Amino acid sequence: MPDAASALSPIQLIIDELHSRLRHNHEGEVATYIPELGKANPDWFGICLVTADGAIYEAGDTTQTFTIQSISKALNYGIALEDKGQPEVLKKIWMEPSGEAFNSISLQPDTGRPLNPMINAGAIATTGLVKGDTTAEKIQRIIEVLSRYAGRPLEIDDTVYRSESETGHRNRAIGHMLRNFDILTTDPTPTLEAYFMQCSVLVHCRDLAVMAATLANGGVNPLTLQRAVTGDYVENILSVMASCGMYDAAGAWIYQVGIPAKSGVAGGILAVLPGQLGIGVFSPRLDAQGNSVRGIAACRELSQKFNLHLFNAAHQALSVIRSVSSSAEVGSKRIRSAGEQAMLQKQGPRIRHLHFQGELQFTTAERVVRETLREAQQADHLLLSFKNVPAIDHVAADLLARLATTLTTGGKTLTLTSGPILGKLEQAFKAALSDQSWSRVEFIPDYELALETIENRVVAHCSRPGWNTRLLDPEECELFAGLTAEARHILRGLFKHHVFAADERIIEAGSTDRILYFILRGSADVWIEPPGKPRFRVATFSAGTALGELALIDASPRSASVVAHSAVDCVALSAADFESLEKEHPAIGAGILRNLAMILARRLRKANIEITAAHSS
Repeated sequence: MPDAASALSPIQLIIDELHSRLRHNHEGEVATYIPELGKANPDWFGICLVTADGAIYEAGDTTQTFTIQSISKALNYGIALEDKGQPEVLKKIWMEPSGEAFNSISLQPDTGRPLNPMINAGAIATTGLVKGDTTAEKIQRIIEVLSRYAGRPLEIDDTVYRSESETGHRNRAIGHMLRNFDILTTDPTPTLEAYFMQCSVLVHCRDLAVMAATLANGGVNPLTLQRAVTGDYVENILSVMASCGMYDAAGAWIYQVGIPAKSGVAGGILAVLPGQLGIGVFSPRLDAQGNSVRGIAACRELSQKFNLHLFNAAHQALSVIRSVSSSAEVGSKRIRSAGEQAMLQKQGPRIRHLHFQGELQFTTAERVVRETLREAQQADHLLLSFKNVPAIDHVAADLLARLATTLTTGGKTLTLTSGPILGKLEQAFKAALSDQSWSRVEFIPDYELALETIENRVVAHCSRPGWNTRLLDPEECELFAGLTAEARHILRGLFKHHVFAADERIIEAGSTDRILYFILRGSADVWIEPPGKPRFRVATFSAGTALGELALIDASPRSASVVAHSAVDCVALSAADFESLEKEHPAIGAGILRNLAMILARRLRKANIEITAAHSS
């Protein structure tokens, strides 16, 4: 069953809407040439999409069983290739479209070789190539493989089998013609009975989608991780599906839908987008070619909606998820007071960062949507970085806009940052989101600023009103933690008050002023200005923190400039006054140095955690 993330996905909502709309299409008729098939409920209808890594999206009657019928031909072709090898198979069965109905007797005049394995003549010849001399041996081999494709044990509907066998006179005639041309080299009866049985295997719509996803995944079932077919033969299977899988409508199908597929007269369609996903559709109403009417409509709309045409599909990135972390692991460059830092450490797991890479189209965007929804289950704030995403198509942009609606309606905030695609995403979001949803979404091009903005929002939510405008008492600064009232009183006598306007320099790189500043209100940015290169911000200091601590330890020139980000109120302590304090009150000096060591250790530990998180992604 779909997990909670898939259930909330915009992809799931699109499939739900598609199913709801197409179920009112009553065109076509249930097959009756096999009497048991005529008993199917014409209103049954299921749609299922399974990605190559196992995510499931489904709607409708996806667990209603029906017989696999001709869909087995494609999968059985892979069994024959494994059992006999490609050269031997091609000697017996060619791979050209016939342009004729599925039950036509399309044999090459000179060799008697069927034109392809998707028509009945080719399918019967294919079953003849499966290992086994008896019906029981052949069908056991076939069911074992089909079960690996589906990821569960499959069985035969004995009533349908008997109906097929009793009415299969044309197929029996085809079997004897194949024997006449030595395509079948022994009595055709065991092969014919095995063929009737393989068509009577019971499956449901989700089985078809998992089977298709198995082919999309190179022959490995994405749910069980069992190999169903040798990877080298997947391209052969998909090739004949693309050219012949939809009977005499195969040309129109590959032109309009563009996904290799195989249909069956019980109403199933199995479609495969290599490397990306599989689709299973079930609806018993058939058109004149023997294909499901609703199934064709569903596949066509899914292809158009998600831009799935085989010749439009972009190359899928090895992993579109570059890294995932939380603010408990990776924080902004803002240096905060101990209180704010503790607050963010507590709330950090509720802030999730997701970094993506590679081009975004349907299948990569599906993974982005899925992972974001999964992270949203344990988050209030989501930061999505597109720095390493060079391009996005309209399908992916629409899915992300739908995702934003889902998240914001659920009370989440969403911040998008970095990368060349932000403009396109912003346009898509504006077109899709309501005013209420839009108010919970931010586009901030600079990643560090985006992260800091989210942190500020969390701190503000958890703090008293006016937390960022209140003038602190010097004793609230982290450097004075644990000092006695007498020590704090002595320090007050040494402080000199300063006010700096926004953008005013507090510390100049290269200077040797040896002054320690305690920010009581406002914030200040630390900038490094390499010669001949643009300056870059390395940190921002908040109220309650100290600037220029190393001035108490050495006399080296300042390594960076500090500029007031907003108006800054602070007090200053010179190194000379501190040295005098150490002589007259060594315990106070030792306490300050101990606090300084703790502050520097905490910052170093934070940096180590962030570096570890970055390198483990």
